[in-house]
Amino acid sequence: MSTAAVAGLLTGLSLIIAIGAQNAFVLRQGLAREHVGPVVAVCALSDAFLIVAGVSGIGAIVTHAGWVLDLVRWLGVAFLATYGVVSLLRARRPATLEAARAGAHSRKAAVGRALALTYLNPHVYLDTVLLVGSIANQHGSGDRWWFAAGAAVGSVLWFTGLGYGAGAGQRLLSTPRAWQVLDVLIGLTMLAIALSLAVSAPGH
Repeated sequence: MSTAAVAGLLTGLSLIIAIGAQNAFVLRQGLAREHVGPVVAVCALSDAFLIVAGVSGIGAIVTHAGWVLDLVRWLGVAFLATYGVVSLLRARRPATLEAARAGAHSRKAAVGRALALTYLNPHVYLDTVLLVGSIANQHGSGDRWWFAAGAAVGSVLWFTGLGYGAGAGQRLLSTPRAWQVLDVLIGLTMLAIALSLAVSAPGH
């Protein structure tokens, strides 16, 4: 039981810590202290939902329905490319931390963007549903759910730490130049992920 839970925790953390669109968004929200709670909750609960789906066997269904991943892939390419361009354009007129707060998005917009960055990213399904689901099921019918619980806890710990821990970097982002660098990095990250998704499409 405990071994499966620890294995799930370590597996979940190893997959989620990699820099990605979701992490970049949570980081920016945390740095600006803008709707951090709802954004962290959306990301963590979504991961838990997808982990349960994978352990329940949904991963096998997705594997045999290639068109689903293709559809999500191209929606993700369009969304991430747009988000990346917007970030780069925003970097042309950088703001300070206080200005970023003044121009904060609404809670609804922040939650909507977090949902889009989660569910329009095929890597989420490949990592969380297929990979975690398949590894969990190797632990047997009983311990697989302890593995899933460990992986879900890993997501909660990571997103909570990333979102609320980012506030410690406020001083570093007290100048427009710092926000400009952050937006450029986020924009390039989004565009790189969009490109990798497009290149990984069948026929490329």
